[in-house]
Amino acid sequence: MTVVKTDDNARKTCSADAVLHLEHFKAFIFDLDGVITQTAKIHAVAWKKMFDDYLAKHTPHGKAYTPFDIESDYLRYVDGKPRYDGVRSFLQSRDVALPYGDPGDAPGKETVCGLGNLKDDLYHATLRSDGVEVYQSSIQLLRLLRDAGIRTAVVSSSRNCLDVLKAADIVELFDARVDGIELERLQMPGKPAPDMFIEASRRLDASPQRCVGVEDATSGVAALRAAGFGCVVGVNRANQTNALYEHGADVVVDDLAELKLVEVNQASGKAKTASVSALPDALERFDEIAPPDERKPAVFLDYDGTLTPIVSRPQDAVLSNAMRATLQRLATLCTVAIVSGRDLADVRNLVALKDLWYAGSHGFDIAGPNGERTEHQEGRRYLAELDAAEQDLLDALANVRGCLVERKRFSIATHYRLVAPDEVESVTQTARNIHKHHSGLRLKGGKKVLELQPDVDWHKGKALRWLMRVQQLDAAHFVPLYIGDDVTDEDAFRELADDGVGILVAQENGVTRAAYRLDDPGAVQDFLNRLADKLLKPQS
Repeated sequence: MTVVKTDDNARKTCSADAVLHLEHFKAFIFDLDGVITQTAKIHAVAWKKMFDDYLAKHTPHGKAYTPFDIESDYLRYVDGKPRYDGVRSFLQSRDVALPYGDPGDAPGKETVCGLGNLKDDLYHATLRSDGVEVYQSSIQLLRLLRDAGIRTAVVSSSRNCLDVLKAADIVELFDARVDGIELERLQMPGKPAPDMFIEASRRLDASPQRCVGVEDATSGVAALRAAGFGCVVGVNRANQTNALYEHGADVVVDDLAELKLVEVNQASGKAKTASVSALPDALERFDEIAPPDERKPAVFLDYDGTLTPIVSRPQDAVLSNAMRATLQRLATLCTVAIVSGRDLADVRNLVALKDLWYAGSHGFDIAGPNGERTEHQEGRRYLAELDAAEQDLLDALANVRGCLVERKRFSIATHYRLVAPDEVESVTQTARNIHKHHSGLRLKGGKKVLELQPDVDWHKGKALRWLMRVQQLDAAHFVPLYIGDDVTDEDAFRELADDGVGILVAQENGVTRAAYRLDDPGAVQDFLNRLADKLLKPQS
């Protein structure tokens, strides 16, 4: 076992209220099961079937045996450990001694390795039939960290780590991987020994003191503490907050959406809060958001969830007359643009105001109030592939009640808000599998929707910058404000991190680069009206 002394100064950069200052860290290292993917329940079911079958077979006839308990035995004896260590640990708790055997033992052979291999077979069978579910807040956090230049690695005692990452389509989110295969190849001890985490930090070229480790198992938390990580985050998936703290966690959260990350822009020295909990309310902070008199606002707005409430069917998102009047009033005072994932014609018809700029299909298709029109030229090369992917989705999901495949000119949205809960995972996995067969497209998530778009360097943030250039909205005279509610709006928030204002429309937690928050479209309307009032007020 390798033990690295903890740097107490580094540990002060994360606090019990879940605030982490990114300038103090070079890397984040994540456990896989229970932190990023929800395969822990698949593992638990496989362990239970394997152990229960073995115990039933070897219990004398007429005598009862105590089955493997997912709630207690899984966490205590096998969670976070290499597979064969888990077999041995549980059997020892039942006073059962088996020879270790050989990793090549046939599944089910009465050795530690044979039972471990049987568990692996059962796990793969369930994985193939049920697919992989991820924690969306964890995926959002990973993407945000990578956008911030923070390196990431995944650590897992499982030999199936890469298969799980591929099944979840998240291989590209990690710069390094230390898994059960590497554990065996390098002959390292598993958790609670710190060696795997130290190896991951080495591969990221970061000292343990400059790393944040994220674990849901007490054995993993203990390993991170022994490795001397600068901050240890425990994720409480199994009602074990106290145990995670006792094993060395600095911060314990129920979900990674509770973390608050503070990123400092090196050029300006200005802190940008990427918060996964509450943000400052934009109405309460209106005076610090509204541009000074010598600079005018340029307002960019998402549509669904921002100007209208989220609804079950896209066609039901109808703009209220009051909101339309607010937009019309504001558009006479400053530049207003709608930047939406909807088709250009669709969003123009819904808003029905002539004095606005519109960017449809996430900015791939743009029109202005005086007949201006542009389509992203590179995106047009992918129209044939979008056609093919659309047909694949329609064929695969035609019989799923409540599933809507919505084709737009430059994207395809698979809506599953109305899909029965027990079918959602199948729908999302189908969409991911079809994406794998269309390499020219990228897959982006949203609120109960997965969307295929051309895989080119273009998004809402790029469209916002294009609109500013075309309208000559220079930073000396204009302050861009972007208000949006969804994952696709994060690209715009990122673009404005240094010279504009991003406002997230949300009440629930979620990773974001926005600086402020509004609760709902009603609050958005109040904010826009206050902005119009300020522009109408005579300047002193």
